[in-house]
Amino acid sequence: MSAVEGKPWTAAESEVLVRSMMRAPSVHNTQPWLLEIEPDELRVRERGEPALPHHDPHGRDRAASCGAAVANLELAVRTLGRAAEIEFPSDARRPDLVARIAVGAEAAPTHEELRRYGAIARRASHRAPFDGVAVPAAVVRRLVDAAGAPGVEARPLRPGQEVAVVARLLHFAAERFRSDSGYQRELSLWTIRDEGAHRHGVGLPASRVPAGSVPWAGLVRRATEVPETAELEHRLARETLLILVTADDARADHVRAGYALERAWLAAVDFGLAAAVLTQPLHLEPVRSALCEDLGLTGFPQALLRIGYAAEAGQASPRRAEHEVLRGGPDTAVRPSGR
Repeated sequence: MSAVEGKPWTAAESEVLVRSMMRAPSVHNTQPWLLEIEPDELRVRERGEPALPHHDPHGRDRAASCGAAVANLELAVRTLGRAAEIEFPSDARRPDLVARIAVGAEAAPTHEELRRYGAIARRASHRAPFDGVAVPAAVVRRLVDAAGAPGVEARPLRPGQEVAVVARLLHFAAERFRSDSGYQRELSLWTIRDEGAHRHGVGLPASRVPAGSVPWAGLVRRATEVPETAELEHRLARETLLILVTADDARADHVRAGYALERAWLAAVDFGLAAAVLTQPLHLEPVRSALCEDLGLTGFPQALLRIGYAAEAGQASPRRAEHEVLRGGPDTAVRPSGR
């Protein structure tokens, strides 16, 4: 056994783990995860309370958010010099258990892992148009490779017919969401209007969403101006779009999709790119079905990732207090469980 195997995490190491997980993207910034820390294992559990019946009716985005947190934790473990092996269990007796990370002996991180760990703090949703500079094909291939995960395929959308299909479906979804009163109420509830008075660490700051947010940014308000399909197609053609597809459509597949998405996103940041994820249109069954049929997908589309170069860096959203994401209640400090 290595000298570090079985040794409890130090307080500083535990803080690295918790903060890395907390920086993961999540649906409406709900941060729907809990972390249990043991010397040789980390366990990520899904919180049940941040329900979004209009934005995430089947809980797919919540599970994917937890998968993204697992990707960050894996990088944190590797950066701390330990081996990491991930398991995504499917246990009906423990439905909230998302993943286990078995922590092994000392193992030096690669330069790529260190760079992508550094990208965690710089990653933010880019809810604005990109500057129109094309992402090199070699970089796109690297992002596809980074998203590699069992049962998940990341596929770039081809210019022309495929982008036209997506533009038409995003336009349809935007019009549907703009007139959906339940969707609008829920979006308003999760938007932080007075950031100075906000203390909960969850929700979307209004200042981080551009005025008149365009529908491909994933947020559609009643006042949003929806471009005509041809204009939307023209704008999308100036971006790189990856679609993430899973072989099946169970909860474990949604978790894996989030894991793969975050890996691709961090790789994009490492290459000097910005990105944002689109999932809400895919909750409309006509949109999801049409994507499968018109793009010839052999699985289930879970997310679209917009990628490009941004003129300005995005700002991170607020986060929960650290004690909220560790199992054990509000008095739990940032330290290994059982200490």
